[in-house]
Amino acid sequence: MRVITKETIVNELKKIGLEKNDIVMVHTSLKSMGYVCGGAQTIIEALIDVVGSKGTIMMPTQSWKNLDPETGVHWDADESDWQLIRDNWPAYDKDITPTNTMGAVAEMFRTWPGSIRSDHPARSVCAWGKHAAYLTQNHDLSDIFGETSPLAKLYELNGKVLLLGVGYDKNTSLHLADVRAEYPGKHNCTEYSAIMENGMRVWKKYDTLFVDGEDFDAIGASFEEHRNVKSGSIGNAVIRLMNQRELVDYAVQWIGANRK
Repeated sequence: MRVITKETIVNELKKIGLEKNDIVMVHTSLKSMGYVCGGAQTIIEALIDVVGSKGTIMMPTQSWKNLDPETGVHWDADESDWQLIRDNWPAYDKDITPTNTMGAVAEMFRTWPGSIRSDHPARSVCAWGKHAAYLTQNHDLSDIFGETSPLAKLYELNGKVLLLGVGYDKNTSLHLADVRAEYPGKHNCTEYSAIMENGMRVWKKYDTLFVDGEDFDAIGASFEEHRNVKSGSIGNAVIRLMNQRELVDYAVQWIGANRK
C-alpha cells in the first residue's frame, strides 16, 4: 500500500482547481483514501495550505443523534426506553458534543484551532478562515439548510464543494436545493433536540423541512453530465470539486422535473 503524504494531497487538490482564498465546503472519507501519513490532521493541514489564511473551509459536524428516538436515530434502544433518552440526552454544547458518523476529519476539524461551530444541536457545521464567523452565526433551529443557513451563505459567497472519497449522497449543499425546489409531497416535520435555554436543559420542539436525500446520487450523476465537475484521485479515493451555486441551481431544476 502506497503511503499518501501531505505534499501529494496538496498537489492533487490544486490539480482539480482548489485555489488560494477559496471558500469551500468539504466532505471527506479518510478511510476511502488508503494510508494517509498523519491521518485526519494531514488532510486538514493540506486544505489549509491550499486555501491559505484568507480562504475558508467548512465541514458538516452534525450530531444527529440529538433527535427524537421516534425518527429512528436510536435504533439500538428499545421503544420502552425512548422517554429515558428524551429526558437524559446531553444538551448540545458546540465545544464538547461529538459528531455522529461525519468521519475522522470532521471530528478533528471541529476542535481545530480557529474553527467556529454553529449552534444547531443536530445539524451543525464548523468553519475555519476568513468567513468562518459569518458562515456559522445564527444557525436557526428551524432553518437547518435554508435561506439563513450556512449553506445559503456559502451560496451567497459563491463557494465551492469538495468531495474527498464520498458521493453526492453526502453532499449537504443539495439540501439547499430541497428548500428552494417545488415538488410533490414537500412538507415540514417536527423535530426535538436537547439544548440549553435560559440556563436549563430542555427538550426543544421545532419544525423544519423534511428531507431524506434518496435521489442525491441521481442528481449528482446528471449534474456531472451537464456541468463542469473537476475530478481526480487521492490514493484509492475519487475526489471532485464543483461550484456550489451551479450545483444548487441545477439541482433545483432537476428536483422540480424529476421528484415525484
